Amino acid sequence: MQDKAIDLLRELSNAHGAPGFEHEVRAIFADELDDVGEISTDGLGSVFCESGEGPRVLLTGHMDEVAFRVQNITPDGFIKFVSLGGWWPHTLLAQRVAVGTRGGQKITGVITSKPPHFLSEAERSAVLPIEAMLIDVGASSRADVEAHYGIKIGDPIVPLSEFTQMHEPHLLMAKAFDNRVGMAATIQAAKILAEEGHANTLIACGTVQEELGVRGATTAAAKAKPDVAIVLEGTPADDTPGMAMSSSQGTLGQGVQIRLQDPTAVMNPKLVDLAVSVAEKHNIPYQLAVRTSGGTDARAFQLSGTGVPTIVLGVPARYIHSHNAIIDVRDYLSMLELSVALVESLNQSEVDALTCYL
Repeated sequence: MQDKAIDLLRELSNAHGAPGFEHEVRAIFADELDDVGEISTDGLGSVFCESGEGPRVLLTGHMDEVAFRVQNITPDGFIKFVSLGGWWPHTLLAQRVAVGTRGGQKITGVITSKPPHFLSEAERSAVLPIEAMLIDVGASSRADVEAHYGIKIGDPIVPLSEFTQMHEPHLLMAKAFDNRVGMAATIQAAKILAEEGHANTLIACGTVQEELGVRGATTAAAKAKPDVAIVLEGTPADDTPGMAMSSSQGTLGQGVQIRLQDPTAVMNPKLVDLAVSVAEKHNIPYQLAVRTSGGTDARAFQLSGTGVPTIVLGVPARYIHSHNAIIDVRDYLSMLELSVALVESLNQSEVDALTCYL
């Protein structure tokens, strides 16, 4: 299972999947689950694999990653860009990127930076805004960028960063673990559940455009009409320098993170309790989290229809929303195991109990 997990994480994290341009990730999802259930999409491009009978249980992750888009091209051939999702500009200068062209090419470039020799004192201490940054693909003019490189205004851009198994082989470093860990676990869990069976209708789903305001989850909820939603995420780890370790709720190697609340969603308390009891029954390591910032697709799913019991399970990832994040594959396997066991527990009576308020 671990070898398959690493192979799938490698393939998914290396895929080019800016918000609104998730086709490479969607193709992996469809190929992996083609023999598991009925594959379909909605009008925005979220993808679904439905199988089984009974209460409708949605197991979902978002396909997109924080990225950029070509906004303009200067006369001398440099690319101006806008952000798709949240970036801290400190992480960007001199980093490699890949521009995806309409012809299917991936053009390598680098975000420009000044050598320190040419910086004024004011520039040394300033954070350069993204709108002042440029990408150099080696072109000599705008005409060269468009004709020879095939790059046009509007083309998507993602970080270029090699998937790496670190010195400790259970530690993995790559771009886009937010949220290719959720996509990998959704795919693997659906395949395992197809073999083991489940007392419900399972809708495995990959949503689009989460990084732009959970847009895909809004339309996906309308199509899937879930009775329960389990959102799988790559969540921010808080076990790095500058963080208060005494209050860490996302530590690498401590298991799947079960989120109780964030500013955009309060998870169904009965579903949280069920997830905890299932984790303890199966000896799955877990950590609880009440987050004071951030949000996920849970925001849209819980508010769909007349209200849907929703929970977020996460793999803590250091340095997300940058070119290089780090996860512990053991946390991923904990999330995968809990996802499978939780879906297996959601029969009709358990699902009905989640919304029994009177």
